[in-house]
Amino acid sequence: MLKIKDLTVELEADAGLVRAVDGLQLSFERGETFALVGESGCGKSMTALALMRLLPDNGRVAAGRLELGGDELFGWPEARMRSVRGGRIAMIFQEPSTSLNPVMRVGDQIIEAIETHTPLRGAAARAKAIEWLRRVGLPEPERRIDEYPFRLSGGQKQRVMIAIALAGEPEFIVADEPTTALDVTIQAQILDLLRELQRERGLGLLLITHDLGIVAGMAHRVALMYAGQIVEVAPADEFFAAPKHPYARLLLSALPDASKRGEPLAAIRGSVPPLWMEFSGCRFEPRCDRAMPHCRTVLPPMERVAPAHMVRCVLYEPNAPQSAPHEPRAAAAESPAGGGRVEVVTTTGQGGSPSAPLLKVEQLTVRFPLRRGLLQRVHSHFEAVKQVSLEIAEGETLALVGESGSGKTTTGKAIVQLLRGQALIEGRAEWRGRDLFSLQGDDLRAARRDVQIIFQDPYASLNPRMRVAEILEEGLLSLRPEWDANARRAQIERLVEQVGLRPDALQRWPHEFSGGQRQRLAIARALAVEPRLIVCDEPTSALDVSVQAQILNLLRELQASMGLSFLFITHNIGAVEYVAHRVAVMQAGRIVETGPAAQVLETPRDPYTRTLLAAVPRVHRREMGASVT
Repeated sequence: MLKIKDLTVELEADAGLVRAVDGLQLSFERGETFALVGESGCGKSMTALALMRLLPDNGRVAAGRLELGGDELFGWPEARMRSVRGGRIAMIFQEPSTSLNPVMRVGDQIIEAIETHTPLRGAAARAKAIEWLRRVGLPEPERRIDEYPFRLSGGQKQRVMIAIALAGEPEFIVADEPTTALDVTIQAQILDLLRELQRERGLGLLLITHDLGIVAGMAHRVALMYAGQIVEVAPADEFFAAPKHPYARLLLSALPDASKRGEPLAAIRGSVPPLWMEFSGCRFEPRCDRAMPHCRTVLPPMERVAPAHMVRCVLYEPNAPQSAPHEPRAAAAESPAGGGRVEVVTTTGQGGSPSAPLLKVEQLTVRFPLRRGLLQRVHSHFEAVKQVSLEIAEGETLALVGESGSGKTTTGKAIVQLLRGQALIEGRAEWRGRDLFSLQGDDLRAARRDVQIIFQDPYASLNPRMRVAEILEEGLLSLRPEWDANARRAQIERLVEQVGLRPDALQRWPHEFSGGQRQRLAIARALAVEPRLIVCDEPTSALDVSVQAQILNLLRELQASMGLSFLFITHNIGAVEYVAHRVAVMQAGRIVETGPAAQVLETPRDPYTRTLLAAVPRVHRREMGASVT
């Protein structure tokens, strides 16, 4: 159906010529789901943009061919490509906030795709748009179709983005992290919809994701990408049961779950090398736990180890230094901040709720005004959060889980005082004996230093006109005025290293980073002023497995060393199993179940909690690989 031959993508950057994709060869069958996995910065999204011919202005396809049904698309003029984009090949972009037009209603954006690529017009196109919104799980589609993107949550915007991609009824979809911002129930609904379309129309799907649970449940074949190259290609069941490349084995060992609670995850040391480097050997060699001197000088070719299984590693070459690959030693568990086993103890033991909580929220209610008419008068209020009560102890992690739009992020923003002037807030949030909702002036500034937030959308929360060093220093200048320039600089350099980025990142702009790298910058900014409580709004949703392990290790170590507390808003149940002491489940603005993490996750009592947990995709690892459920 679609063939990529020797694709090479180059980008002009300040540091030099970046070879983001290097000699990539892949083929996709009709009705097949092909998963492309790997760390941020490996070239996955650039591969997707090259397929759509949507490379940035500083990028170009230096070599290669792209054949769709016998047509060579790289040779087509731009005017002809417009009929292909959305009509034959559609793309679900990674960041819906930057992909949706902010001055167009979401319905108009879907109708535009329908009228461009299908014969439907007018009322029929609008009815079809409502149908697509319903199929992707957006609540109240008849009303939401006339909303602007800023009125929707991150997960709801992602569903609109998926509806736009599907509305043109394409033959092939490039899905770049299509479920990153979605909770597990909506994620399951979207994946079921994609499977249904594959059965109905033979839809081809390139699935770019860092969620190996989704890959296990969806993919027919898997390609693992590292530093611009494919290092392993295999049928999905073979990849999880018997991964060959050391990189694949380390990724699987970095997955968080309850069995690893209390000890560091096996994060892969180092980071992806900069792609402007000249490589003389294996690109993974500096981070590999099985590296040999031979690896530094010999560039390994792709070797066939099974009829449909290929790997790029010297261990599998016919004349390799070792006659047969040995079993790898256990991956060294590495954390950016160092340290060993982490134990977090509260005053009543792990998972307990101490008598004097650091934060105590009582009967929190948040109402947003609904306006209409030419003068936009308030005619009623929408109750997003309804009488929520919760407690967080010092050194404790409370996980807040639930569907997109259930009020999780609104609860977090209300606690951090980011909704003043936007919504009516009732209730009390007691912080060290004082009500956060009544603080003003210097008292409010001091509270902001103690209570920080990691936002869900890293691109929208980073100033595009400021370099990374300025972004990180901005909070220090405002909330840590007692620190001099040298102290601020030392803190910034330490933070960048802790979150797994290279020192040269400080002089770069936010748009120069991948989605996962931007999320790491957002985490560094929240940590910069040394807060006591951090509201983590999907802090690992945009991160690949290895970086997720680094960040979870970092958060746990900071919690142990500094007594940090976290309100951990997430739909990643594996991360909840690993980090949370207690869990609160939220539905339609209310807390429906709360308790110790083990109790809620293993023996849930509320029907909604049981439904939520049943929708979680999982990879169950065996000693030498993984089995899939």
